[in-house]
Amino acid sequence: MTPRQAVRRPGHDDAARAEELSRRFAELYGHAPDGVWRAPGRVNLIGEHTDYNEGLVLPFAIDRSAMAAVRLRRDPGPAPEHGQEHGPGHGEEREPAGHDVVDLASTWAPDGSGLSRARFRIPQLRPGTVPGWGAYPAGVVHVLDGLDGVEVPGFELLLDSTVPVGAGLSSSHAVEVATVVALNDLLGLGLDRPEMARLTQRAENEFVGAPTGIMDQSASLRARAGAALFLDCRSLEAELVPLPVAEHGLTVLVIDTKVAHSHADGGYGARRASCERGAAALGAATLRDVPDGADLGVLDEETARRVRHVRSENRRVLETVTRLRAGDVRGIGTLLTASHTSLRDDFEVSCPELDLAVDTALAAGAVGARMTGGGFGGSAIALVPAARADRVRDVVTEAFAAAGLRAPDVFAVAPGEGAGRVR
Repeated sequence: MTPRQAVRRPGHDDAARAEELSRRFAELYGHAPDGVWRAPGRVNLIGEHTDYNEGLVLPFAIDRSAMAAVRLRRDPGPAPEHGQEHGPGHGEEREPAGHDVVDLASTWAPDGSGLSRARFRIPQLRPGTVPGWGAYPAGVVHVLDGLDGVEVPGFELLLDSTVPVGAGLSSSHAVEVATVVALNDLLGLGLDRPEMARLTQRAENEFVGAPTGIMDQSASLRARAGAALFLDCRSLEAELVPLPVAEHGLTVLVIDTKVAHSHADGGYGARRASCERGAAALGAATLRDVPDGADLGVLDEETARRVRHVRSENRRVLETVTRLRAGDVRGIGTLLTASHTSLRDDFEVSCPELDLAVDTALAAGAVGARMTGGGFGGSAIALVPAARADRVRDVVTEAFAAAGLRAPDVFAVAPGEGAGRVR
């Protein structure tokens, strides 16, 4: 899991939040950080399960982010035993650490102590050696340290995140991206944003063990405020498409069902494997290469449904971009709803809570709604007239209560800025 919010911020003031995190860092480590970096979570407007099929996606960064204060080690000393976790808490002394030791702390702790800790030596990093939330920054270190000519030194990192965990808003990728942009700056690696996206994808795939595509990292790194990122997941060519929801009297509501999901779980991997089998059976490298006239009758029924979703979802992404370019923001609502139907029926990654969220939001006045993220839980999004946002929130919450379900967290998001240095 990645950390929940603990450092409080006034509104969405990143500068004030970074100042507070720097203060906490200095209290914890006895010196100021070299800097503070942030990386946002994301909402995928449309284009689900197309990324690892080298297809098309349209995410946007949200105004909730992971933030990392980082300082490179300067005073080598005796190294701790590899794998030491959950060391002394806030304000306690720790023994000096060697130049190849990474000391991680998070403002969210599972035991409620206020800090969660992890330490590791870089030369001994292997998949599975760092458990919990620490695996995400550790994976980035592991991949960067394996690049030709790059030697990552030890460092200290204090992390805070306002991206909800398990909600399908890429909380883990935000942590990875905050780590990679910090190390890229501090070490002068000169990596561009597509390169950093590829590297964090490798960290997720090879170290964490989650078979994710390239979309989440790309959105966190390359998105801009007021726009969605139209991304070709094969070429990594990207276009910023205006997404002026507020100007059109609309709001994007996130409905976090509180049904946690994980990309490391089997359902996500099974869908990816099914897509690969379908492409192979149709003589294509990926589903992106399957021609429109391909005969899906040669596939078994389940695989054909998986293929049909990916092919139709790519077309919906293209149509959504066309409508946004024309300024028809409200008109994308029907495409969002059609996407959910396909994800529910053909790709079978929805769940009763997501379906309830979507159906109830539509009945309460949303112009479009769909699950977002990998599925099997997480969040739905609803494109709602701003004047009806409170009503939609109330009706969805009441519907969950009537069904005996845990209350969802319903909140508005706006297209925000991509990752970068804050302080």
